Amino acid sequence: MVNMNDGTGGDEAAKFPFLAHPTPRPGQLEMINDAVKALETGGFHLAAAPTGIGKTAAALAAALQVASQQLTKKTVFFLTSRQTQHRIVVDTVRRINDLRDDTSPIRLVDMVGQAGMCVQEFARESPLVFSILCSQARKTRQCKPWITPAPGLKERILESPLHVDELVAISRTHTVNGEITQACPWKIAREAVGGADVFVGDYNHLFDQGVRESSLKAMDLSLEDIIIVVDEAHNLPDRIRLTLEKRLTQTMIRNTYAELEESLGTLVQAMKMPGGESLEMTYELVHWALEVIKASRTAFADLFHRLRTTLPGDKDEQEVKVEEILNVIHKACDAVDGVSGQQNLNQVPSTQQRIDPAVRIHQLRDILASLDVDVDPGGGDAPMEPDAHRVAEILDCLVRFGSTTAMTLVYDTKGKDGRITTHLLDPGLVSEPVFNQSSGAILMSGTLYPPNMYADVLALPKPKTSAVAYPSPFAAMRRPVLVASNVTTKYTERGHENTQAIRAQLQALIDATPGNVAVFAPSYAMLNEMVAETTFTGVKMMVEDRNWTKQDLDQVVETLLEEKRSGRRILLAGVFGARLSEGVDYHSGALDAVACIGIPNAPPSVLSSALKKHAEERFGRNLAWRYTVSQPAINAILQAMGRPIRAIGDRALIVLLDRRVTERTYATCFPSDLRMNESPEPAATQRFARRFFSKIHTEPPQTE
Repeated sequence: MVNMNDGTGGDEAAKFPFLAHPTPRPGQLEMINDAVKALETGGFHLAAAPTGIGKTAAALAAALQVASQQLTKKTVFFLTSRQTQHRIVVDTVRRINDLRDDTSPIRLVDMVGQAGMCVQEFARESPLVFSILCSQARKTRQCKPWITPAPGLKERILESPLHVDELVAISRTHTVNGEITQACPWKIAREAVGGADVFVGDYNHLFDQGVRESSLKAMDLSLEDIIIVVDEAHNLPDRIRLTLEKRLTQTMIRNTYAELEESLGTLVQAMKMPGGESLEMTYELVHWALEVIKASRTAFADLFHRLRTTLPGDKDEQEVKVEEILNVIHKACDAVDGVSGQQNLNQVPSTQQRIDPAVRIHQLRDILASLDVDVDPGGGDAPMEPDAHRVAEILDCLVRFGSTTAMTLVYDTKGKDGRITTHLLDPGLVSEPVFNQSSGAILMSGTLYPPNMYADVLALPKPKTSAVAYPSPFAAMRRPVLVASNVTTKYTERGHENTQAIRAQLQALIDATPGNVAVFAPSYAMLNEMVAETTFTGVKMMVEDRNWTKQDLDQVVETLLEEKRSGRRILLAGVFGARLSEGVDYHSGALDAVACIGIPNAPPSVLSSALKKHAEERFGRNLAWRYTVSQPAINAILQAMGRPIRAIGDRALIVLLDRRVTERTYATCFPSDLRMNESPEPAATQRFARRFFSKIHTEPPQTE
């Protein structure tokens, strides 16, 4: 680590011409050196980088330096799951350009989702309906911004780094020959990426296969042209899994049949028009798909009925074999195609009787995915995507992963007839080819811990991968951790006395904290039992609601800051893994303390059992338990612990309300440099908190 007082920091920083800070921070140059070393060989660096190290600036400095040294142009893809991070990246690149002060500024394109950049009225629709309406408007050339040329706009975007809202504003007022020419900002921005040095966007641009293929084609890039930076990388495995989490219901099958009928009727009318004979092949394919779905409806109804009536014991879910879904489709295809005269869908024909079964599944998927269905805007609070598209997504999951042990299907009783959900157990199947084809990657997060675990889960090749957990330059002093050793949420030890002890510890923290306190629990039920159903003195209660909108969440921090300025305090109560514990940026010292109740172990389920079983096959029994049970639980706590520390000048006290965190099973899951102090009673918690807040104060903010 660089000693910032020995005069060498500036000399060392001079080696990195793309560093946004004139004076490097403690630990920052270590991260840059490690990342450069990995990228120079096309490798991968995982950085568990705490707040204050300047990880955004470090990652950009390393990636841009290596990109500038390549014989062929490389584009840095800075991918993040949070739109708030976009602004930090843009501002960081602006500072790099200011410090470089030369004639070759870094060119950047910042993009969010298509709806978020759209200038049309239907951008206000639900995401699924927007996608369809946008596609229809483009196909029929009814979207004027899409078809309007905007000469010079691409060059303007690349001229200097723009926040996405600035980019959209410019596209609304772009002038050609003195006239305002409104263009589609999303289209122009995507086309501009090929000329940029840095692209800022969502994970989906590379880790969703459909989005990746269309994006890179429009950008005129290939994975080999890209150096990847993944911010908040602890979210990437679950984000990949979520992308491939699809649900199938009987209603979807019925609706798909109706949508195919509608499409077929439209084709019949179109075929009567001049040139309509060119649609004959399309008609035949849609008609075939219609007959297949029709032939499968009874078998799907039988399958759902059997799953509902054979649930084990008092369970409301069970595993479904991939073959059970595929056999329904195969038998329907056999009936429609007349294979060996097979008409009885209850009899499974042999593989020899089938005509290229894999090809037929692909064909059905493609027909359903390309089906045009009219959607009207403003059709209610929750307009839906055509179910034919959703069934196509299910088939795509089964085609891609159904033959592996990394895909499991789960039936549960939710909804009218129950539902079947696909779950990808191994996100490495998606991430591995993306990373391997790229020109290297940096994956970073304040809670990417342990980084080696994420390297394993994302299937990064060990010989080309480095992983480092960087020590926090200030956490021990500015974010001490206190463990209440007299309480637990272990099931066998719960009771009135234990609940009262937890409440007393929380009240002691409130009494000694000068500002707002957040408390997080493993579930809404436990949150209500231990926090919401009681009264704490000295604070106003604000309890997370599952029905909160984005606007409600955006208002949370402003409310906290306003109350704090007025000398009032709030107890903010939420749940681990929910939006208050991960999706809100508590900037400007909005929180002074955080209390974490219990250990958020996932309840037993078919999915959790399947995850453990698959992890045992990949990593062995010992690592499987840590990777699927104990480490995810502790990482949820670490994420909550990091909520009040958003800048190097912030300070906060953390209280862990469960003595089990000091046991070896869980203690080894915390960062090695984290030190825990013990509090055996509320009075000790109060004394510790008073000493801390009297000595350590919030400092003026520094830029990331």
